[in-house]
Amino acid sequence: MALPDGEVPKASDGAGFGTAAPPAAELDARLGSIDWSVLPQGAVRLSLKAPSGMLAAAAMGEPGRTPVVLVPGVMGSKEDFSLLMPLLAGQGYYVQAYDLAGQYESAAAGPENLSPPRRHYDYDLYVEDLLAVLDQLGEPAHVLGYSFAGVIAELALLRRPESFRTLTLMSAPPEPGLAFRSVSILGPFSPLVSGPVSADLIVWGVKRNFVRVPPSRMDFVRRRFRYTRRQSIRDIITLMRNVPDVRRQLAAQPLPKLVAVGEHDVWPNRVHAAFARAIRGRLAVYRGGHSPCETAPNQLARDLLALYGDAGPPAGP
Repeated sequence: MALPDGEVPKASDGAGFGTAAPPAAELDARLGSIDWSVLPQGAVRLSLKAPSGMLAAAAMGEPGRTPVVLVPGVMGSKEDFSLLMPLLAGQGYYVQAYDLAGQYESAAAGPENLSPPRRHYDYDLYVEDLLAVLDQLGEPAHVLGYSFAGVIAELALLRRPESFRTLTLMSAPPEPGLAFRSVSILGPFSPLVSGPVSADLIVWGVKRNFVRVPPSRMDFVRRRFRYTRRQSIRDIITLMRNVPDVRRQLAAQPLPKLVAVGEHDVWPNRVHAAFARAIRGRLAVYRGGHSPCETAPNQLARDLLALYGDAGPPAGP
């Protein structure tokens, strides 16, 4: 059953994917350590052509099924969805995730490859890349944008609404303008620090594991930094100092929308809730922090499937 707009499902609720299956929250509580550098069994590696260059991607499920596109955020990669992809593919969807230009295995993609070349990564670069990925699918997709990529998904939807079936914003910036102003601890100082300096501070904190992710996850995070271009991180953090205010335009879009966040996200839940109301979307809050796809994949998949159901049944092969 679809949840009403703005309702917050409790993280402990959920019926799983079958009558004999444990509840989604119980399945999430059982999650163990995995090797994040290895894609899930059955995933296929792809190279997707985009305006900024070739994008490294992974896919699960049968091509021709209703597509789902998962877009990671800054300092992230397709592997962030390793626990989520099999759950959606197992329910009949064709799931793709790709590394943003400049990030991890898409590090060679960048503004110098555009025509004409540009000096910096910008919103248009990332939006055009996402639209190119959607165009290659040949039909509208369910799109999830994670953190910074939520802003990219919003802008792409407004530019090409016919390419979207649903929009999910996972831990995305919930305020326009300076996105960091309501972040705990650093928020009050964010107007005083430039984008590149903010980026370097964030990278420093992530490398030192201040959020205390498990060792197996941290090993992969450090490995990923060896490939990701520092310029792309600095440019993205600079972009997040000027998030476009498109709340009114998003509210006018009739497709189903979901704001999915952890209860200890970097942005307060009250700000996410106000954002969900403003865009006429649902709100789901899970135990954990900024990465529900890692800490609550079964609950997130449950709510995504409910959202997708409102947009119609999956297409057959």
